[in-house]
Amino acid sequence: MPVVFTKGDIFAAEGVTAYAHGCNCAGAMGAGIAIEFKRRWPAMFEEYAARCADGRFGLGDVFAWSDGSATIYNLGIQLHWRKKAQLPALTKSLRQMVTLATNAGIERVGLPRIGSGLGGLDWMRVKRVMSEVGAETKVTLTVFEQFVRTKAAETE
Repeated sequence: MPVVFTKGDIFAAEGVTAYAHGCNCAGAMGAGIAIEFKRRWPAMFEEYAARCADGRFGLGDVFAWSDGSATIYNLGIQLHWRKKAQLPALTKSLRQMVTLATNAGIERVGLPRIGSGLGGLDWMRVKRVMSEVGAETKVTLTVFEQFVRTKAAETE
């Protein structure tokens, strides 16, 4: 399935109940969109931090977490938040994520510009990887290239 590149608020997109984002392997979610994942799903963050602390989450890994209403795919793309994200780790984790999503019956996953913000990767290279992985799966990857706040979020 081709990747859909769009703009908007990933958390307000209609029909998106599965999300993926890039993570470090040090157990920190203190910047960028990771802060919002941590705020919305604190139990997911606690399990992610525990996995990082005991070595169960490394580069190229995926930690899938669900509370029944949302599924979160945490992709291991940085060793530490101080280090640059690694494109091979992103490729590996994206492929693993679409396999997990397929097996779980998930048809659509919302993603930000993984690794190209604070992760320091070139967006055009990341976009190419996402397109290649998207072409290999039936899972629709909806990539929010540009954040646009929804009217509802402005009044909260």
